[in-house]
Amino acid sequence: MAFVDALAQLIDATIRVSVPLLLACLAGLYSERSGIFDIGLEGKMLAGAFAGASAAAVSGSAWVGLGMAILIAVCLALVHGFASITHRGNQIVSGVAINFIAAGSTIILGQAWFSQGGRTPPLSGPARFEAITLPGADALRDVPVIGLIYSELISGHSILVYVAFLMVPLTWWVLFRTRFGLRLRAVGENPAAVDTAGISVTWLRYRAVILTGVLTGVAGAYLSIAQNAGFVKDMTAGKGFIALAALIFAKWKPVPAMFACLLFGFLDAASIRFQGMAWPVIGKVPVQLVNALPFILTIILLAGFIGKAIPPRAGGVPYVKER
Repeated sequence: MAFVDALAQLIDATIRVSVPLLLACLAGLYSERSGIFDIGLEGKMLAGAFAGASAAAVSGSAWVGLGMAILIAVCLALVHGFASITHRGNQIVSGVAINFIAAGSTIILGQAWFSQGGRTPPLSGPARFEAITLPGADALRDVPVIGLIYSELISGHSILVYVAFLMVPLTWWVLFRTRFGLRLRAVGENPAAVDTAGISVTWLRYRAVILTGVLTGVAGAYLSIAQNAGFVKDMTAGKGFIALAALIFAKWKPVPAMFACLLFGFLDAASIRFQGMAWPVIGKVPVQLVNALPFILTIILLAGFIGKAIPPRAGGVPYVKER
């Protein structure tokens, strides 16, 4: 029974840790399906986390924090779009610049506003998204198997967790069952054909980067006002880059992206749980090595276990309208 409880706790932690990866991965999916490569997911998540925690601390409302996180992330996404779409700049350079801006400005503004070494004040009560107990969770808690799954794994998460996983079927439906999704996929493969049909390539790509900003803002808000009780320096800790790896691992498809993020989330959760644990034969593993395991597996998977991943053909290439 102890093993079952430990496994349930590990799966529960996997779900919680996977949420920012999943949101960022879906954000990158919209952008890259339109032909805009976005390495700045990390920066937009970080800026969203800081903006969300700051607004929540000042206003006392988690919803205000969420709105501010989305607003700031969308603004940064529009900056990336302005550089990459309007001015046809290098998309990698633009994304890296956003990462640097977010990493530096969050620390400077945090110290200037709150004088806590770049942190925001601790959040509590209505300033945080608390866990939600679903109907019947307490009544089913003692039921074997079903009660454990429903009360421990499905119930007891914040609203942003449910939003993240609901975004997977919604994204699939948008991309593969709507006119907007068809055009979005087409502009990522052959923008000239879309332009010939009288559809604005620029407007389609701007809508894609706005969706990217919304989702990365929600991911950042989750980190600072749901999973944690405030913002700390560099709290994204490379999650934006792991989300990009998960996107490539999933071959730019939403459902495989969810499973890829759950895999990386499981490794992250396991690395946290196994810190300081003594293993048979090899003894205690250094904490640094355990923390590096998710990144090591990311490299291994991308190097040889996913087959040939073919990105959208127009990805990373500025579109120049023929005259």
